[in-house]
Parts: sequence; C-alpha cells; structure tokens
Amino acid sequence: MRKIMVACLVTISGIACGQHKINHALKKQMDSIMVLDQKYRDTLMMLMNPQKADSTTKSLSFKAAGDASTHYWRLQNRLDSLNVVFIESVFNKYGYPGRTLVDTPANKAAWYIIQHSNKIHQYMLMMKKAADENELPYRLYAMMLDRDLMNQGKEQVYGTQVICRKFKNITDECIVWPIKDPEKVNERRKTADFTSTVEQNAIRLGVAYRVIKLSDIQ
Repeated sequence: MRKIMVACLVTISGIACGQHKINHALKKQMDSIMVLDQKYRDTLMMLMNPQKADSTTKSLSFKAAGDASTHYWRLQNRLDSLNVVFIESVFNKYGYPGRTLVDTPANKAAWYIIQHSNKIHQYMLMMKKAADENELPYRLYAMMLDRDLMNQGKEQVYGTQVICRKFKNITDECIVWPIKDPEKVNERRKTADFTSTVEQNAIRLGVAYRVIKLSDIQ
C-alpha cells in the first residue's frame, strides 16, 4: 500500500494522481480572447433592445441606432475573425482546450469563439467529444447543436435558439426556433443540465414561447 501511495504522489510529472497540469500561459490567452469576444456585444444588445436603443444611441453620439449598430458590428466582427484564427491554431496544437488543460471558466472560451463564427458545423464533433469527456459543460454543446441545426433549417433539440422571422400572413416576430418533439423538450433540457424550462428561457430572452413548425416559417 505504501508503495502505491508513493507512486501516486511522486509521478514523473510531479503531479499527484487524479490531477492535471494546467497550461497557465494558454489559460491566460483563453481569458484574453473571452474579453475580446464580449467587447462590444453588451453595447450591441442594448442597441437591439427597443427600450434601450434610443438612450444608448444618444450616449454613443450617433444619430440613429442603425448607424451605431453597423459601426459596432464592424468592430466586433473584426475581433471575432481574429479570434477564430487564433483558436484554430489552438485546436491544431491541443485539440479542444478544455477543463483539464485551461481550467474553468477558460474552458468555455473556445466554445464562445466558435459559437459566434460561421464554422459551427465544422467543429461539432470536437465540441461533442469535449462535452462527453467533461471538458466542456454539456449544456453549451447542446446550445451549439441547436444553432447548427437552425443554421441548416432543421428543428432544434433543446429549444435554446431564438430568431426574428416573418411568418405567413404575419408581420415580423421573434420566436423560439421550431423544436423537434416539443412535448419532451424540457425532459431533454434537464438531461443536458439546463436549470430552466424552454418557457422560462424564452421569457429570459424576451420572447413569448409557443410551438412553431418549420412549415409556419416563410
């Protein structure tokens, strides 16, 4: 028993059994790109909020919310593009930079970068593997899966994605994107570690939840 304990405490890497050596330099980079990912998004969210758009536009010294939005999306899109280049270099070297490599919450950084890119479908298998191995919270993989399905014009699974679209014979409306087997969506959300129902999540996003079919959307 003593030999086993010694072997456990004194390993070649100098790390106790069951522990992993965090790459602190990479963790710091992950923290930095998270800051860049969110740099202008709070401002853009306020510009998209009808109740805050006018005051936000005025505080930013723009005449119209549309002009302010265009300006800040241009800035954010440039940062997003640079972040994707960086994170793909990380993928090539390490695979997904998850919990055992960069600790938490830095393990979410790569997910945010890809979630805000046009390369979601390309990295779905990597995200699934990271979630299955507890390197990434499973609910984040679930959100990315929903967005990937929505981008393909398919029904989402967990009801996380909201979009504003025009319906047949109806004006523009913000809705929860159509869900596969909506009667069981809250059961699936629970297994994916969501703490809210699809109805509660819709309210959080400022949308009144109702069941929508793909055929309802123009």
